[in-house]
Amino acid sequence: MRVALVKAIKHRRTKALKISQEAFAKKIGSSQSRVAKMEAGDRSVSPDLLMRALVKSGLTRKQIGRKLAAA
Repeated sequence: MRVALVKAIKHRRTKALKISQEAFAKKIGSSQSRVAKMEAGDRSVSPDLLMRALVKSGLTRKQIGRKLAAA
């Protein structure tokens, strides 16, 4: 599950939104370093935080569920 969420965040930022880590951090109310940790799959970042970042970036819960189901 963690791997799917990490991939979804990186894809959302780089392909869908086409923004920097810093811009993505501002969008989700976080820091650039935390976004870097999210994308690196750092264990200090909880799955809950990964899901909240996806929701704050504009994905619906249903879209997140599809990404998890596809993994």
